[in-house]
This record gives sequence, structure tokens and C-alpha cells, in this order.
Amino acid sequence: MTSGLPGRESVDSLRLPMTPRQQLDVLIDRFTPEVAAIARRALVKMRKLTPGSLELVYDNYNALAIGFSPTERAGDGIFSIALFPPHVSIFFLQGAKLPDPTRRFRGTGNVVRHIVLDDLVVFDAPDVRKLFELALARAKVKLDPKQRRKMIIKSISAKQRPRRPKARPPR
Repeated sequence: MTSGLPGRESVDSLRLPMTPRQQLDVLIDRFTPEVAAIARRALVKMRKLTPGSLELVYDNYNALAIGFSPTERAGDGIFSIALFPPHVSIFFLQGAKLPDPTRRFRGTGNVVRHIVLDDLVVFDAPDVRKLFELALARAKVKLDPKQRRKMIIKSISAKQRPRRPKARPPR
């Protein structure tokens, strides 16, 4: 069942027999091509940085989030990539206590910090690489690189905000 728009399959279509990776592709396709492309490239980079992680997928009201965790418990997660209609962010799920001398992080909560991915070059910046290394070293539960990578669709909310920004009226 589709809505008639490319990449806008209904939540019902995700109940057909699909692998978790196929389901994730459908979920990502709901975003603009630009956001989807950044997200897919970010996922490739995160998979290289997190050997042995489980990928926990949450399609929530506000965003699509793919967590990277040593266990199936969201609370053990170390990173997540979140897709919002206008951008993609990388979340450091235990990042509030990490030193950030170059002030890359956004957020003021007690636990999480994030970096907006305007461009994937950010992944290779030395200061951001250091943040990744520190986050992995200080994680509450460490990744086991021998653990087989697995993707788990944890939740898909029936009610969601639109995944593409509203078109602006012409001037």
C-alpha cells in the first residue's frame, strides 16, 4: 500500500515480510534525497567506527533514529544517527561528560550531546574523531568487536510528523 508519492510507503507496507535493512531503507526514503544521502553515508561511517554494535531503529514522532549499542537496551547505547526533516545529527548518547574544547557539541541536557551533520567531513575532523574515541572508551557498556552486527527495528510510531519540510510558498 502506498500513498502515491515516491518513497512515501505507508506504515502498513512495513508490516510485509522485509528484512530490517529493507525496512530501514523504506524509512530513510521518506526524507528528502539530500537528508537520505547524508544519513546513508553517515551509517556507513558509523558501522566502521562501531564494530560489534547492534543497530536499534526507532521511527518516532519527531525523528528516525538508528542507535549503536553493545546490547539491545537503548540505555546502553553509545551513539545514534537521527534524521529530522531538515538535517541529520549524530548523537553521543553518553556525551554530556565528554570534554569538548572545540565546542562541537550542541545540547545542554544531563546526558546527551549532538553534532548536526551539515557535511560528512565532520566525521574526519581530528577533534570529532577524538570525541568518538573518548565516547567509545568511556561507554558504560563496551562494544564487543567479536559480536555479530545485527539490526533490530524497535519501534515504528503510527503518528509522526511529516518527514519532509513543507514547501515554502513562492514570493
